[in-house]
Amino acid sequence: MRVLKTLPGLPVRFALAAAFLAMCGAALPAQDSAKQVLVDERTLQGLLTRVEQLEARVKQLENERNPPQAAESRPAAPEGNTRPEQMPAALMSSHPAKAEPQEPASSNSAESEQVQLDNAMERMDVSRTLLRIRGFGDISLHGDNRKGDNTSFSLGQLDLFVTSDISDKFRFLSEIVFEDGGTDIYGTQVGDRNSFGVDIERYLLQYSHNDYFNLSAGRGHTSIGYYNTEYHHSSWLQTATGRPFLFDFEDHGGILPIHLVGVTASGQIPSGALGLHYVAEVGNGRASRTPLISEPVQNAMDDENHKAFNFAAFARPEAVRGLQTGFSFYRDVLSPSGMPRVDESILAGHAVLIRPKYEWLNEAVLDRHTVHGTGALYNTPAFYTQLSRQIGSYRPYMRYQYMNVARTEPIFPDVGLRQGPSLGVRFDASESVALKLQYDYTRLRNQPALNALELQLGFTF
Repeated sequence: MRVLKTLPGLPVRFALAAAFLAMCGAALPAQDSAKQVLVDERTLQGLLTRVEQLEARVKQLENERNPPQAAESRPAAPEGNTRPEQMPAALMSSHPAKAEPQEPASSNSAESEQVQLDNAMERMDVSRTLLRIRGFGDISLHGDNRKGDNTSFSLGQLDLFVTSDISDKFRFLSEIVFEDGGTDIYGTQVGDRNSFGVDIERYLLQYSHNDYFNLSAGRGHTSIGYYNTEYHHSSWLQTATGRPFLFDFEDHGGILPIHLVGVTASGQIPSGALGLHYVAEVGNGRASRTPLISEPVQNAMDDENHKAFNFAAFARPEAVRGLQTGFSFYRDVLSPSGMPRVDESILAGHAVLIRPKYEWLNEAVLDRHTVHGTGALYNTPAFYTQLSRQIGSYRPYMRYQYMNVARTEPIFPDVGLRQGPSLGVRFDASESVALKLQYDYTRLRNQPALNALELQLGFTF
């Protein structure tokens, strides 16, 4: 709270009223016709009480400074300790002022006022740090030509995005997702069918020092490529009905370590119009994928003393509006069950152009596995490109994707070859509801090609 200072000749009541309005203005955000902010009644009552106390205190100080005629013979206190503009600072301090002697009753009164002020400020702090929750969800109708699959309605993820500004520098962020059991990369159920579970997908305490240095600790999305950090667990935010299979989540059979539990440093690199940024991460690597387990993210315990690390850099040049280009390098050591350890290196690059009416995404990844003791090297290349254009409330789009995993790959040989196009259209029925229709054609190794059609209703609330 700023110290209140009264100017010569300014009425005390006017100054207090101005202070009250300033305090209320600082506590309440701007309002518009679409939103209204509810005032904490206890906080408002505390502020009103405090104004009355300050008004009474200032009157008392004025009487002490200008005593009545009957008390003129009383020695005056030093002027430097009795100026009204200094008293609020003394009252607000956690330590009592040393200048002017007080009677015991006055000292107790000042302490009581300080306690009341602290309580009021605490209530104001609680109001500032209340949780903000944004929800996302989707409902789909899906069918394909795979033998044994049935056309079904499906409930997608119910995603609760929770944030709280703890202070000017610290912020908490989490993403809590309710979803059905996991599936492999082919969509085959590997978890409990028709039952929902809870996953804490992101759980981060963030510290913002300045534009050049920021820290976060907890569980977040690894900065591999562009899609993984731009689009999280909401299908409504994405143009298509789902993520490229290159960036499928680990519990859906994805080949990349989508999540990381550890520490991340990020910020801008002084570079003028180039708009360079960096990201450096270290944490628990993913659990070894063989055999496929239900929780590949190591939330509480790492199966290796060796820690995974990732470094990424990207540019947003001012000369080309909406352009971002970048690369990343990820390094880890995996320990598959009953097999030698495997060094993992992931190289990723991207070039994307995002404008209000156009979207063009391009990403490529090379996942390299080297087996200890044998020197055997396995390269898994993958890429996708996606293009869309906004036409009124409609956004037609297309995506082509490719992934080729060797049959003898030590970590995920079951993925195999996957490639093919996707065509779809998104219709924004409102600012919060989107309807999508998408057709997928996917070629597989040693299996019939897969034709799939999906109708999805995505929304935010």
